[in-house]
Amino acid sequence: MAKSDNQNQTAADLSGKLLIAMPGMGDPRFEKSVVYICAHGDEGAMGLIINKPTPDLMFADLLEQLGIPQGDAAGPSGGQPIHFGGPVETARGFVLHSSDYAIADATLTIDPVFAMTATRDILADMARGQGPVKSLLALGYAGWAPGQLEAELQQNGWLVTDAAPEIVFAEENGSKWKAALETLGIDPLMLSAAGGRA
Repeated sequence: MAKSDNQNQTAADLSGKLLIAMPGMGDPRFEKSVVYICAHGDEGAMGLIINKPTPDLMFADLLEQLGIPQGDAAGPSGGQPIHFGGPVETARGFVLHSSDYAIADATLTIDPVFAMTATRDILADMARGQGPVKSLLALGYAGWAPGQLEAELQQNGWLVTDAAPEIVFAEENGSKWKAALETLGIDPLMLSAAGGRA
């Protein structure tokens, strides 16, 4: 029964789910990645890697590059990291955020908890302290052609779990992969020992 449920899971809409990269996936860009799926359908899938901050770029740097003044209001720290969202369109910015914030015709509401906005306006609002309560900033995204993600799931490249805000928006990026695995009751040490074989 569990096997057929898992097969149904791979055919289902995975929007709003987390993908957890399995060891031995073969693509170093996704090693130990946790990807939040923003959209999944007949046209393919799009997601953001949520646990790989870029080493040299912070929110304050991004605001400076875009000429957006940093306000005095309480907003995200200028030291909030910018994440490597994925290998596609790496100069394009995305903000994955709590659903308390939306811009008409610009915000994609993914589910009752998460939304995504990819406009300069959200950055300006965040700089003024008027943005979403929780946010994760990313440059680039992970994209899959139609059927590609389903094939990778069948090859055991990814595990799927529900997205919890405490994992997605956690400040400690290094613990997100382990925390996501633990939601499935999987010990990361046992998984590593298995070498990605299923």
